[in-house]
Amino acid sequence: MSSVLAFPAASPQQGLDYLRHKLAFYTDAWDLAQDLAQGETAIVAIDARSPEIYRNGHICGAINFPHRTMNADSTAHLDRGKVYVTYCDGIGCNGSTKAALKLAELGFQVKELIGGLDFWKRDGHPLAWGEAPGEWPGVTSAAQCGC
Repeated sequence: MSSVLAFPAASPQQGLDYLRHKLAFYTDAWDLAQDLAQGETAIVAIDARSPEIYRNGHICGAINFPHRTMNADSTAHLDRGKVYVTYCDGIGCNGSTKAALKLAELGFQVKELIGGLDFWKRDGHPLAWGEAPGEWPGVTSAAQCGC
């Protein structure tokens, strides 16, 4: 008997519903990089790590907003019309999940970055250093998504 087929595949409609639902919660480094490079203003990348770690390298344009500091008062300045993409170090860190949860609880639209900063760097996307979000570079690497 097939190990793959031991659990029957979902119907096409179930698959469609599930996959659309899944993509409502996550984005990947390639899609985020494309939007940031094009100056998309409907999204904001949030680095949910500590300020010290943020200064050591973060996604260009990402704001630093540690998940531990998120509450109704500290998020009052955020634009509720935007979608916030949270990230942390990577799949071994749940800071982005905690940030996304807090923001969702406060009524914001959120997505998590799959693989966090680890996958971002692995894919060769640009970084910024220091306390400022930084600007997207005019020229970027020729990294290509293989999907």
